[in-house]
Amino acid sequence: MTFLLTLLIVLFVAVAIRQLVKIYDLAQTNTSSTQVADDSDNKLNGNLMLGFLAFIYIFTIVCIVKWGDLPLLSHAASEHGPQIDNLMIISLVIIFIVQTITQFLLHFFAFKYRGEKGRKALFFADNNTLEAIWTIIPVIVLAGLIIYGLFTWTSIMNVNEDEDPLVIELYAQQFNWKARYAGDDNTLGLANVRLIDIDRANILGLDESDPYAQDDIITTELHLPKGRPILFKMRSQDVLHSAYMPHFRAQMNCVPGMITQFSFTPTVTTDEMRQTDIIKEKVDKINKIRTEKSEALVAKGEQPLDPYQFDYLLLCNKICGKSHYNMQMKIVVETEEEFNAWIKEQKTFKNSLN
Repeated sequence: MTFLLTLLIVLFVAVAIRQLVKIYDLAQTNTSSTQVADDSDNKLNGNLMLGFLAFIYIFTIVCIVKWGDLPLLSHAASEHGPQIDNLMIISLVIIFIVQTITQFLLHFFAFKYRGEKGRKALFFADNNTLEAIWTIIPVIVLAGLIIYGLFTWTSIMNVNEDEDPLVIELYAQQFNWKARYAGDDNTLGLANVRLIDIDRANILGLDESDPYAQDDIITTELHLPKGRPILFKMRSQDVLHSAYMPHFRAQMNCVPGMITQFSFTPTVTTDEMRQTDIIKEKVDKINKIRTEKSEALVAKGEQPLDPYQFDYLLLCNKICGKSHYNMQMKIVVETEEEFNAWIKEQKTFKNSLN
């Protein structure tokens, strides 16, 4: 650590000396050297701009040809997922078109109108028509995207209580997740971090005197019934986390001291998703890599890697500490009958107290 700090100090001193030398050179008014670019410099820079433009387009074409078969978005597994995907695709298409046109104009004009001795640049002090065009068009496009996004977000976040959503709490802590089901009354009991009592197995700080808390169920694996709306209530015990469920196009921050929420309806069970072509191809690629690595491990006398099997996952999408990468929980989407059978096997909060 001392060596690193010493190296940084030496580097900063060298940079400071370099800057002082440059200031000194600029202060010398009687020098014969000049920093003004000549025709040769301008021609070189113009050609370099064209070369970089060609590089951008060639690199883009190569990437599309080589990796264009990779799915941009995997199959959405929630009712609102296609809306999110459409918004994403529209945004990416617009960005790609605008980037292609503007980068061409930027680099080509830098080449065509490069400086030449004896030629004075033609310029306009102002041009109301051009300014209106490059102001109004982006405003209309961005306003359209924003309004579309707001309507999409509103339709997702508006919870219809008449649909009787299943209420589940996602509890985040460094570095794991807990799920709390609301039980038969479908109402979560009161909870507070100050009520956590490890000795009595009250790991989420539920209020033991609250009747709504008695039938709550705490699990380390998240099971969801297909086709039923789910209302997630989210808490954090320590720092800012983010509940991210990519296949369901769902993400919401978990903020210490407050409850946030998100809702969606699962549409594809885990078994159904495993049978899709895109997931089968992904699993085959991963297991091929794992097989190659396992052979190398076995040759060294180590244990081989287990085969990969697809599962939905709940991830943390905030850098919440040194073990952030390991903060995930398995999600199982199943039929209503399978879910009911699983939930009956779980202990209620009342029965789990010591």
